This record gives sequence, structure tokens and C-alpha cells, in this order.
Amino acid sequence: MKVLIIGGGASGMMAALTASQEHEVLLLERQSRVGRKLLATGNGRCNLTNLHMSVQHYHGEMPQFCSYALEQFDTEKTLEFFHSLGLLTVAETDGRVYPYTDSANSVADILRLTLEQRSNVTLLTSCEVESLVRKNGRFYAYSADRCFEGDRAIVCAGGVAGGKLGGTELGYRLLSSFGHSRTKLYPALVQLRTDTEFVRSLKGVRCEAQVSCSGERKRGELQFTDYGVSGPVIFELSRNAKDAEQLQIDFLPDINGAELDKLLRRRMDALPDLKSDCFLIGLVHNRLGRTILRACGCSLESTCRELAPKLPLISQTLKSFSLKLHGTMGMDNAQVTAGGIHTAEFDPETLQSCLCKGLYACGEVLDIDGDCGGYNLQWAWSSGHLAGEMRGSR
Repeated sequence: MKVLIIGGGASGMMAALTASQEHEVLLLERQSRVGRKLLATGNGRCNLTNLHMSVQHYHGEMPQFCSYALEQFDTEKTLEFFHSLGLLTVAETDGRVYPYTDSANSVADILRLTLEQRSNVTLLTSCEVESLVRKNGRFYAYSADRCFEGDRAIVCAGGVAGGKLGGTELGYRLLSSFGHSRTKLYPALVQLRTDTEFVRSLKGVRCEAQVSCSGERKRGELQFTDYGVSGPVIFELSRNAKDAEQLQIDFLPDINGAELDKLLRRRMDALPDLKSDCFLIGLVHNRLGRTILRACGCSLESTCRELAPKLPLISQTLKSFSLKLHGTMGMDNAQVTAGGIHTAEFDPETLQSCLCKGLYACGEVLDIDGDCGGYNLQWAWSSGHLAGEMRGSR
């Protein structure tokens, strides 16, 4: 049996390697190389899975849809798979797993090399499929100048996020031609734009913080940019922040308000003649400390003694720094697409279309997206593996 696989991203490569255990595989990728978006994951380190896997980390109209795939090819089996290919991995204390080389290239290269070594796998890059049809029980994929034929087809063309790295609407178009429909699409795991009055001077500053938005609260690394905020904690909040108006930041989440009030009072009493621009040194990044003082209307040329009337406001601002939101940085900057093809139109135990026998879909093209931390790549591996098994097609 010959299997057509459209899309050479994470899920597509996994589907191809799985299907090739029993069948002939033709993998069609529109870019010049497979796995290009992998190179940007985990800030170039490729956070390929997480030891704390749970369906609670997934979103969509039917997040439980991903349960079966995740159970059948879980974190342990994923790591066994990559180790069998020769990839060494290391787990960090928060459960995130990276290649030992700390480079996404290692993951992309080992998958590509394994595909190239399979005699029953044909890999065609720079080949953009324009349409997919089913005739007389077989599938035909058409590019601008060629036609490819197969007994089964797996669509894993990804989502529209990260257009510069290959994000595309191709998968939605191909599946819609078989009667499938999709949800509204919007960016996830993306930077946020904010008012820049105080942010611009903090470009490049990183800190551990607790951030609240739209009733959701997360803790992690925050990074300031010239347009707003970024970092893992922002990526985690961004899915639900697209329509929010304010972002609240607690720069000292391990110290409660009363303790901070006392700490600031002791510091002022101990160093009354210290120049005020040094008042928060040791508590937060120096540039951040000065920004906090400016936000509170404090003169940086005064002494700490003169900050006394402002101490309650300084404490409050450190615990709840408010930034006005102006939306996300958009789909081109997003790592993941939230939304996709309706999962109700697919069998969760096979990922075969309920509308067309022999047609499968996996990965980001479906309405499943995960939190920051390796969850989206685990969905790609798990769904790609399940689709590649092509259960229910015999």
C-alpha cells in the first residue's frame, strides 16, 4: 500500500516514519527542507516533550480528543523512539525535555536522516500540493506540474502560525475540499503588545514574575521588548489575552505585600541618604527598579529618605505593575495556531476522517493546541504516530 503524506513538519515526519514500517511512503513538503519550524521551537533548543504530560495542558473545542493519541504514544514512548534513533536528551527540573546538544537542529537532522535511510520512503521537497482528490478509492495529489497517487493520504500541513517559517492555510484548504470545516483561527504562544511608555527602556530585561490576565495567572520568565512583553510566561497567557485590556505583573511573587512594606521601610531607614535610583537594587533588575520608581512619580535624583511618602505606592507597584495591552504580535510571530479543523469530524482513535475513508489528519491542522513547554510537539509526535498507523483503513 502506498501512503501520501502532505507536510514534512514534526507530525508529518513522525507519520512517515510510522507508516514506513509497513508501507511505501511518499512525503511531500512545499519548503526546501523538512522540519523547518522545528528549528524555532524552544527558542532554538527544541523543547520536544514534557515529563508532566496531561490533557489539561491542551485546548480546543474538544480538548479530550487528544487523550487517546497521547496515551498510545506517550512521553516515555516518544523518548524511547528518539533514543532509538540516536538522539540524546536531557530533562530540566520543570519537566521540559531538550536534546542533549541544546540545539533544535539535532532533532530535525536525525528525523531527516532516518527518513532518507528508509528505502520505502520517498521525500520530495519544494513540492507544493495544490489539491487533493479521491477517485475510485485512490488519492491524487496535484502540484503545479505533477500528480502523485496513493492508496491513503495523511494531511499534516500544519497551521498558519509562523508564516516566515512555513505557516500555511494549505491543510485547511485540502481538508475542506472533502467537506471538513474549521474553527476561527488565532495566534497562541505569541508575544504581547503593550503601552510602551515604561516598557521601551526595559528592552532585554528578563525576570521571574507572576503575571495575570483575563482571570488567568501564570508564573515564569518574563522578557521586556521594545513593543511589549515576551517570554515563556507570556506565551502561556497569550492564548486568552487577545481581547484583554490589562496585564498585571507581580515582580516579587514570593514576598507578600505586608512583608514587602516592612522590607522597603527597613531599607529606607538603613540607607536614608542613598540616591533613590539605587533604592531597589538587589530586589529587582537595576533598570526595572528605576522604571518602577518613575512609574510611581519618584525623582531619581532624590534621596531614599524623600521616598517615604511613596513607599506604599512603590510596594503596590512591585506587586501589581499594570500594563495596557494592545493585542498580540499576530499570527506571523506566533509559535502555534489556536483553532483548526473541527475534531468532531475525525475518529480520535485513528485520526481517520469521518467524511472520507482513507483520509487522515494530524498535528496543528486540527483544532488542538497545547501550553508552552513541549506540549505542542508531543501532540505532533503522538498524533503523527497514530495517523501513521492508519488504523481502521484495512
